Amino acid sequence: MRLDGLLSFPLTPFTADRADVAWPVLSDHLERQLAAGPTALFVACGTGELTALSAAEYERVVATAVAVTAGRVPVFAGVGGGPQVARENLAAARRAGADGALLLPPYLVESTPAGLVEHVRWVAGGGGLPVVVYQRANAVLDPAAAVALLDIDEVAGIKDGRGDVDAMLRIVTAIRHSGHRRAGGFQFLNGLPTAELSAAAYAAIGVAAYSSAVLTFVPDIATAFHAAVTAGDEATAGALLAAFYLPFAALRAQAPGYAVALVKAGARLSGQDVGGVRPPLTDPPPEHERQLAAIVEAGRAALAEVRRG
Repeated sequence: MRLDGLLSFPLTPFTADRADVAWPVLSDHLERQLAAGPTALFVACGTGELTALSAAEYERVVATAVAVTAGRVPVFAGVGGGPQVARENLAAARRAGADGALLLPPYLVESTPAGLVEHVRWVAGGGGLPVVVYQRANAVLDPAAAVALLDIDEVAGIKDGRGDVDAMLRIVTAIRHSGHRRAGGFQFLNGLPTAELSAAAYAAIGVAAYSSAVLTFVPDIATAFHAAVTAGDEATAGALLAAFYLPFAALRAQAPGYAVALVKAGARLSGQDVGGVRPPLTDPPPEHERQLAAIVEAGRAALAEVRRG
């Protein structure tokens, strides 16, 4: 399956006391995401607070996404932690009916690129689902390791969250010119926080598809920006970058964990009862929520202005 265009990374809503997943809210949130027209859903990943879910919650979140989606788009599930836990996640995702998985970095430990390849082989090999490897934090590939992933049939692509365009260009080039039978169909995704900021740069090196956390709370802005970038509409893309994305990224940088917590606050501002984040993440204070509301208002005003013009 091809993972092109705009990719949705839904939130996992929690009850007010955060003791359970808010299941009806999750279904509603997923329907809202589908209405925005993404090409795939990636549930229980970083934005979906994978590390905060119990094993039972995780499998039910994935199963809920599969049921709500009903085949309209592929459903990928996050898997992560240590190698054995990640392999158990993968088995649960397969039982729940997922179409694929996103392998997050291994828990805590650092290793070599060759060691990372063996971690991927341990988790994904024979797991029965296509797996996208998430490169970020302590999971760093070099060109040789990236090419080695082609020998693991279950590995379908690489999602980059490091932001080193030069290094990613070297990986893309190494794979595309490897001569491997799978090189042509291997996929590359832009997975940086607020990936819209780097969308044009990554598209220029052959990585056009990107994940959008913004889609979870202002889908009108997210889809308009994606359409503008795809069409080469620099006026619309520039207006949204200036009015919304750059101020949002600046606010997101105010505290660790805001790549999730601020997005969840945005969803609450949009009328979705998604609750707060589970620890160790912390919710934004009221001052930051007010700033976020103003940024959303400015983004929508800019979008209205370019549409009038």
